[in-house]
Amino acid sequence: MPRWKALPNELDPRVAEFVGQLRLLVDRSGLGIAAVADRTGYSKASWERYLSAGLLAPKGAVVALAEVTGASPVHLVTMWELAERTWSRSEMFGTEPEDARPAGAGAGAGAGVGVGSREGVARRKRGPVLPVAGVVGVLVLVAAVVYFTRGGGEQDVAGTPKTPVVSASPRLDLPPGVKCRGASCAGKDPETMGCGGRFATTATSVTVGGALVEVRYSETCGAAWARVTRAGVGDRVEVSAGGGGSASASASAKQTAVVGTDVDTYTPMVAVKDAGDVRACVTLGSGQAGCTA
Repeated sequence: MPRWKALPNELDPRVAEFVGQLRLLVDRSGLGIAAVADRTGYSKASWERYLSAGLLAPKGAVVALAEVTGASPVHLVTMWELAERTWSRSEMFGTEPEDARPAGAGAGAGAGVGVGSREGVARRKRGPVLPVAGVVGVLVLVAAVVYFTRGGGEQDVAGTPKTPVVSASPRLDLPPGVKCRGASCAGKDPETMGCGGRFATTATSVTVGGALVEVRYSETCGAAWARVTRAGVGDRVEVSAGGGGSASASASAKQTAVVGTDVDTYTPMVAVKDAGDVRACVTLGSGQAGCTA
């Protein structure tokens, strides 16, 4: 069965050539979509859309893929610019791919608006205008709510001093896109939680048979996971942390994953303070097994 589905016949040749180049780079790298997502920092779902022409890959994703695959970013960005002009022009005239349109949008959605008419577009997006009396009423209501919720002073109706409201403790600041840290990452998908890509490194690895298993560690997220590449369907990969009486790990933890149709697979995360407390193991379908040091 071919790895890639045929691109739509109506796709502009420049876009088709660009998407074909992305597919070629992924094929030559030997990476699966999950590994590409992990190493570039863009989600697996996004890459599936980029590589099927359902959505044009952003420039950042293109540069990241070039770095991961060792391709020339200059040539790839040039191809992207040509494809982007065509893609943008298609969206301007309402011919973007069907899956990029809002649900329920039909061919006649833009009827009555002249091409390139900015005034027509502003009228279409403008919301309803409230009558003046309605606006005044809203302002009066807001003022009343503010007054009564604050008590018009420092006491409530019974004359008892109000209890000061204590604000919630501020959330731990995390880089944009990162959604967890430490224990809150345990059992979560590193790609979905933003812990992969530039926030992760390979702490240690080992080759078992033809499969490569790695410990992927994110200091930003305070978590780690196991990744296996060049694996076979049914191979099993496991990550464990905090075992062996380790004092630096918060608790023992273990996560597993079984290789499906994608030859590159990774486990959910385990919370860990140091990459040295983590071990990744793989068990092949042949029965051969091995672990990182």
